[in-house]
Amino acid sequence: MKINNKKDDMNRLKIDENQNSQDFETNDELKDTIDNDLKGINNTDEENLQNIINNLNIEIEKLKTQINEQQDKILRTFAELDNVRKRSNEDVAKARKFSIENFAESLIPVKDSIEAALSNYNSDIHVVKEGLEVTLKQISSAFEKNFLKEIFPKSGDKFDPHMHQAMSSISSDQPINSIVDVLQKGYIIHDRIIRPALVSVSSGIEINTNK
Repeated sequence: MKINNKKDDMNRLKIDENQNSQDFETNDELKDTIDNDLKGINNTDEENLQNIINNLNIEIEKLKTQINEQQDKILRTFAELDNVRKRSNEDVAKARKFSIENFAESLIPVKDSIEAALSNYNSDIHVVKEGLEVTLKQISSAFEKNFLKEIFPKSGDKFDPHMHQAMSSISSDQPINSIVDVLQKGYIIHDRIIRPALVSVSSGIEINTNK
């Protein structure tokens, strides 16, 4: 009876050993599987990370190219603006130069006429008068060519402080602050006043308080 019990115990031990051996094999297989899975995950993560880095590098290169293009455009724009500024300055300088030349050219005949009139100072007064009239016409023509216009208001016109300068205030039946008389003509070029017209201005009708 005891012998049978021992055999049973031995059989149980063998079964347990086999079971333990199988468990160890199963654990080793599981460990290998997990390691392989982790390697696969790590490899996948590294590949994804590398792809992200590569894409970022591509985007960085694109941005660098765009920045260089924009910088080049800005430099070209500044160069064009500088050229425009230089051309504008040259045009202004030429305009001033030629406007003075044109005005001088207009005045040369006037000088010639004055010199001719002075050389004939012994001539008849009518000849001198005709010479002065010709000179005046030449001056007026020179003024007109160079856009120099007279400021010559009429009596009764409203006083304009931008174009007129009041030299006196006169009692008059004309409305207050209206022009009574022009003492000296004014001149204007385009919108710029060269000299205001000197005028006398009405102060209204004077009321005599003496009885």
